[in-house]
Amino acid sequence: MPMLFETTTIKNMSLTNRFVRSATWEGMANEDGACTPELTDLMVQLAKGGVGLIITSHAYVSLRGRARPRQLGVYSDKLVPGLAIMSKAVHDAGGKIAVQLAHAGCHADPRLMGQTPLGPSNLKDRGMPDCLEMTGDDVRAVAEDFGQAAFRVREAGFDGVQIHAAHGYLLSEFLSPFYNRRNDRYGGSVENRARLLLEVTQNIRDCVGEEFPVMVKMNSEDFVAGGLTVEEMTTVASFLEKAGIDAVELSGGTIYSGGCVPVRPGSIDTEDKEVYYLEAARKFKERVGVPLMLVGGIRSYGVAERIVKEGIADYVSMCRPFIREPGLVNRWMSGDTGKSKCLSDNLCHKQVIAGEGYYCVDQQRHSGKRSGRP
Repeated sequence: MPMLFETTTIKNMSLTNRFVRSATWEGMANEDGACTPELTDLMVQLAKGGVGLIITSHAYVSLRGRARPRQLGVYSDKLVPGLAIMSKAVHDAGGKIAVQLAHAGCHADPRLMGQTPLGPSNLKDRGMPDCLEMTGDDVRAVAEDFGQAAFRVREAGFDGVQIHAAHGYLLSEFLSPFYNRRNDRYGGSVENRARLLLEVTQNIRDCVGEEFPVMVKMNSEDFVAGGLTVEEMTTVASFLEKAGIDAVELSGGTIYSGGCVPVRPGSIDTEDKEVYYLEAARKFKERVGVPLMLVGGIRSYGVAERIVKEGIADYVSMCRPFIREPGLVNRWMSGDTGKSKCLSDNLCHKQVIAGEGYYCVDQQRHSGKRSGRP
């Protein structure tokens, strides 16, 4: 049995292979963040397609943390029944699914929430979005919001949660000296900047118990001057390991990172262009013992296999390839190990911004069908 298709466990969650669907914004929830049949059907497609662990849309934990229209929400008990339908449907299809918990921080959309966003620091004079610097009460409330959201996820029958601490969202902002200019116990040293993430992690653990898988997605680095570095990332990851985190997914970049934004444009036509955060992953594995999921530019079976065989990462995360081919894992497992058909042109992202929900534009052109939409 190839290592990519070994059965593994994260905490008490058994996974049939090492492929992870990395979270995204599908633009398929209701306007109030409620789960829809359309979004549930998409998750079922991924489960039937063989993905070992599906991580949902980035789901906002409070109304003030909402980033996008039709973004999935976990901010209220009223959303639990719809979420429960999703988890059951995925389990009935043989899959495992976790919810990514997110707060957009200073990148929350004020038009959607009718309030000024919150962030670690107000950097409007530096050309950043206008936001209110969070008070101690704000910080405590956010940590509680994450904990309550995780409790709802567990009650809805999901297999785990992932904390979104990447891509310039709130917890990433606190980690990053590019965003975080505070002079209190949440700013300055990397220990202080990691404090909110660790408090969120502890609040979640208190709400869901010791046996429920709790994971984190974080930047390998910010790719901006004065941002989070690889060395600081490994330090934060070691803090998380001591705090009992069950797995870490490495990504990278913010909207200010130019060509290193989380969703990179351009063709990945050779294997040497794959695996954006390779060296950061190696440094992580040298210092941190928790399972590592690696996302970013992975398109080829051979590359995915090498990542696991060489111990660079324990799990291979992808997103855009699964928009193009929800059944990619099953295709590779069948012996057809041809490269993912994803062109990495980001046209799927443009469709979401246009309000159509995500789908592969290239596939629609050739087949008349929309991958990623029922």
